[in-house]
Amino acid sequence: MSNVLVISTSLRARSNSDVLTERLIAGAQDAGHSVEHISLKGKEIRYCIGCLSCIKTQRCVQKDDAVQIAEKLKQADTLVFATPIYYYEMSGQMKTLLDRMNPLYGTDYRFRRVYLLSVAAEDAPGTDDRAVSGLQGWIDCFERAEFGGALFCGGLNAPGEAAASTDALERAYDFGKALK
Repeated sequence: MSNVLVISTSLRARSNSDVLTERLIAGAQDAGHSVEHISLKGKEIRYCIGCLSCIKTQRCVQKDDAVQIAEKLKQADTLVFATPIYYYEMSGQMKTLLDRMNPLYGTDYRFRRVYLLSVAAEDAPGTDDRAVSGLQGWIDCFERAEFGGALFCGGLNAPGEAAASTDALERAYDFGKALK
């Protein structure tokens, strides 16, 4: 089975994406995967400064938590990003993290599949399209990786509301169980 890295990007305590991430992790573990979970809560992740030193050195000049997260991504077989949807897009902290993963480009990274779990108050079809597209753009830069799929759970707004949504909890568990 795979070595799965799950990265939660919500900064809200007991967020809906956190609740569903817990169920996704349970499903992945029940399927036999080894799962590591990283939350961006309390992490220092600075913006990419565009110096491009990482292209030559495969190291970022900045010294913050993104450096260790990049190493974890590099070693994982499968990646799962969990994000709230803000204004029909991934969270800013998720985008900032993806930008900082530039040192992985051109390295011998292990990940082959990348998945997205997203949650929003809005429940209209297409609410997560821009988040999926943004993540796909990042994945496209890694020729050995592919987008494995997305799970969108809409209609969840108040903190922890997902804990009472049997449907969303079941869908997150099943999504985790189906990871490759």
